[in-house]
Amino acid sequence: MPDSDMDKPDELVRAVEACLFAAEEPLTREQISAHLGDAEVKEALAVLQEQYAKRGVVLVERGKRWAFQTAPDLAHILRREKDQLRRLSRAATEVLAIIAYHEPVSRAEIEAIRGVQTSGGTLDVLMEAGWVRVAGRREVPGRPVIYATTPEFLSHFGLESRKDLPGLAELKASGLLDPVDDAYEDLMEQKQAEAAQKAAEQEEEAGEEASRDEPEPMADEPETEMLEKRDESA
Repeated sequence: MPDSDMDKPDELVRAVEACLFAAEEPLTREQISAHLGDAEVKEALAVLQEQYAKRGVVLVERGKRWAFQTAPDLAHILRREKDQLRRLSRAATEVLAIIAYHEPVSRAEIEAIRGVQTSGGTLDVLMEAGWVRVAGRREVPGRPVIYATTPEFLSHFGLESRKDLPGLAELKASGLLDPVDDAYEDLMEQKQAEAAQKAAEQEEEAGEEASRDEPEPMADEPETEMLEKRDESA
């Protein structure tokens, strides 16, 4: 499309519409702009969103990425049971919630919050679903891998950003979403208590061994005393 057409608001809206329909995945505003010769597309996206607001297909922004999707009130018409993902296990649900509310987060931090060891398979399931990604490494000794959610996670749950995550107060009340630092402090306190208990047990065992090593009274002492008495009588 000629550059002169990009200067016309209606033509730019049509171009943005065509770009989004042709895309295989959601696009950021910068990507759309690049496809259209660095045109400013912010207003065009707002116009399109308004135009499609009452249609069977709506324009949505999920994680700063734009895409057309079925209107929420019509989703049940197109839903097919065979296409639905298998139900997440409780462990996977807990791990996903922790990552969503605390990202980026390492596996050790996830385990500290949950209080149990996290299977690598649980993270694999979430990454295969496209909801969790590797976000780099924590700059601490050992440089552990850290995880974060993806735009697909936001899109699947109908969220524009992580700020729209529901049920935070309820999850905190359940103890699932205690801050990572607090969870680590609790873990460290538990380890210190265990170490103190182990040290006390070792000290007690050492005391028992020392008492067993003390010399016992000599058995021939009474016999010596009796011999002395016999000599006196003689």
